[in-house]
Amino acid sequence: MAKPKRWDRHLILAELRRRGMTLTRLAEMNNKAPGGFRTIWTRPNEGNEAIISAFLGVPAAELFPDRYPKKTTTILSHEYRAESTDSQRAA
Repeated sequence: MAKPKRWDRHLILAELRRRGMTLTRLAEMNNKAPGGFRTIWTRPNEGNEAIISAFLGVPAAELFPDRYPKKTTTILSHEYRAESTDSQRAA
């Protein structure tokens, strides 16, 4: 059984180039600013990730495994909120 690909920046760029595409051209085709599109390596952007994912036919979670699953914010329960306000009042 073949080992699944571990996608990284270089493999993604290589696959785009194999298919005759560049990040700049992909951005232009999707009415995105090329400069902002190229920041995909340093700044998460779901929209741009989805565009690359759709072009390559690979799920975004597989292309950018360190960014998925998306973390959700945790809302503290009312018990913790009460403790927090009690400690502020005591000070």
